[in-house]
Amino acid sequence: MTYATQADMISRFDQKEIVELSDRANVGVLNVTVLADKLADADAEINAYLQGRYTLPLASVPTVLVRIACDIARYHLYDNRATEAVTQRYKDAIAFLRGVAKGDIQLGVEATPITDGLYEVSV
Repeated sequence: MTYATQADMISRFDQKEIVELSDRANVGVLNVTVLADKLADADAEINAYLQGRYTLPLASVPTVLVRIACDIARYHLYDNRATEAVTQRYKDAIAFLRGVAKGDIQLGVEATPITDGLYEVSV
């Protein structure tokens, strides 16, 4: 499951920025492979937090996860050049995902029942 798309990234952050971040050859063109790799990295990072609480893949992607995936992918596109604002958005995304993993934040989709051995516990 993909949480965000190339179109989502361009819509949220402007095509010029995404082209500059993905264009490793400096030819002024969006490198769709680089962007797809960073979006896949974001998906994997999100899934690591969701897997214990939700059945994956999710039946539908909550809007909040689109934003989270875009912020994570953008941070990874910046590599070691991330600005303070980009870094803060990434940290906020991870804090949100930690809250989801702990059950403090709900995504509005059906969660996986967690069992404690003998009893099923609803989350």
